[in-house]
Amino acid sequence: MERVALTEEAAELIRRLRADHGELMFHQSGGCCDGSAPMCYPAGEFRTGGSDVHLGDLVVDGSPVPVWMSSAQFEYWKHTHLTIDVVPGRGSGFSLEAPLGVRFLVRSRLFTDEEVSALPRDGG
Repeated sequence: MERVALTEEAAELIRRLRADHGELMFHQSGGCCDGSAPMCYPAGEFRTGGSDVHLGDLVVDGSPVPVWMSSAQFEYWKHTHLTIDVVPGRGSGFSLEAPLGVRFLVRSRLFTDEEVSALPRDGG
């Protein structure tokens, strides 16, 4: 059971960003100036630590793109499946897609009882 997925439109944008920036990663923003957007960075640029949960990897053309979230935010979202999508509009200046006139967006739904029982207990 996967906690994260992506749309084909998001996969296309990841391909474009990867061509320009190399390997990538996401960290789900918890609010403040970034709202609650999935933030895309070059791999390793956003430092994760013991207070972050690895939700899983989005695999685009065989290469993983790890997705992270703070453990405090994970407590609220642990029963939710997240799909990363892309929509027109300006997002945060911190995420790599910002200059392109599009932004990543998370679509969510609650897991079913069956899906919850199949999830790993540690987040990823």
